Order: sequence, then C-alpha cells, then structure tokens
Amino acid sequence: MRRTNAKNYGREVKGYIVASGMTLTSTVALLSEKYGWSNCMQNLSGKLSRGTFRYTDAVEIADILGYDIIWKKREC
Repeated sequence: MRRTNAKNYGREVKGYIVASGMTLTSTVALLSEKYGWSNCMQNLSGKLSRGTFRYTDAVEIADILGYDIIWKKREC
C-alpha cells in the first residue's frame, strides 16, 4: 500500500469519529475501557496521522463508533 493511501485511511477514520459526535479523547477512553488500549490520545492520533493502524485497530474503532466493516465484492 502506498503511504499516501495509508494516510488517507487515517483521515477517513478521523472523519468517522467526528461524524459520530465523538472526539479522539472520548474514543480512546472507550477503546481503553473495552479493549485495553493505552489511554494516551497521542498514540491513536499518531497512528491515524501516519496511517500505521492495523486492521484490528480499525475493527475495534468501528465497533466503538457503532459501525461494522463490511467487505463487498466490486461490481465491474
């Protein structure tokens, strides 16, 4: 994956956080409580800015925000 794409994914996740009416701080607090994440907001912010979050991170963030990640075959 090209680095620019990875950074765009981080921006997309930040957008979902904001659209859900949450802040990075409140998201991290819930991730810490439910999944044992570090409660340091800078860790999540850095991962999203660099685009270095893992798929499991994305799934857990989606869960906290009330989303499901669904794989759908492209229609050509």
